[in-house]
This record gives sequence, C-alpha cells and structure tokens, in this order.
Amino acid sequence: MANHLQGRRVAILVTDGFEQVELTDPKQALMDEGAQVEVIAPKSGSLRAWKHTDWGNSFEVNRALDDANPGDYDALLLPGGVLNPDSLRKDQRAVDFTRAFVEAGKPIASICHGPWLLINAGAVKGRRMTSYESLEADLKNAGANWVDEEVVVDGGLVTSRRPDDLPAFNKAMVEAFAA
Repeated sequence: MANHLQGRRVAILVTDGFEQVELTDPKQALMDEGAQVEVIAPKSGSLRAWKHTDWGNSFEVNRALDDANPGDYDALLLPGGVLNPDSLRKDQRAVDFTRAFVEAGKPIASICHGPWLLINAGAVKGRRMTSYESLEADLKNAGANWVDEEVVVDGGLVTSRRPDDLPAFNKAMVEAFAA
C-alpha cells in the first residue's frame, strides 16, 4: 500500500442501478491508496447495484446528497451503469454537486455511462474524453472530443469506456487524485 491518497476525501456519487464493479473496484483502489471514501446518494439507506444483466448487491449510503458539501471532498468518482447516471442527470442536486467539483477544478473520474452527468453539469465542452460507445454522439453534441480509448486523462478529468478498462482507469484515477 503506497498511500498516495492519504488524507484525501473522495465522494462517489451514485443512485440505484450503478454498475456494481464500477463502484467496488475503484473504491477499493482508492482505499488501498489511503483515501477516505464516501458513497453519496440522493437518498439515505441503501442502494441496489446492477451486475451485468441483472440486479446486484445492496450497498450502504454514507451520506445523503442533501447533507453532502462538495467543499468537503478533494475528488469525485462517477460510476456508470445505464440507470444510475440517467437518474442522476435528471436530479438537479446531483448536477449541482458535480458542477461544484468542475468549477473548483477538482479531479473527477467517470466510467461507462457516467459522463452523462458531466454533460448536464456543463463539464465536457472542449474536453478530450471517452465513454461507453453509445454516449459518443451525446458527448460530441455537448462539445467533447470523444475518442475510443481505454482511459483518457484531460487535466483532472479521467474517463474510461467499460468494466474491462478498470485496471487502466483505476491507475489513472489514483494518479489524478494524488496530483
């Protein structure tokens, strides 16, 4: 354990339907590097993950979105799944929470369908990024320079396409969050 993220606080913003491995693997990578990680959600209690083609495990929410202050965190992780970011991008509180990280210049890591929320937060124009391939047109229409690569780092923004990219995503995320 290298502890590159010792003393750093990372928010993971999700709601029901996040892709399970896109939360569990990056969360573990962050904790292995010493980060304090909190799962933030629009509701308190627990959330259900999506696991490939069916519902996955339940996960406890550490802090409800209404009680979370973006200023208390050093970085933001946005897992994908289809249901999760589609719901979050329609929740103005989630959009505002995400926008606060963008405006403060704090690092953000987003995988799969997670960039949908970044579009609504006004965070993609002029940025080089990747995502699940079905978001290519959405990101281009929002002004992003979309590329099909396993991980893309543009300043403090780290993006990846899918769970297969998690090893590269986690490495780039830790480096960006430690910078």
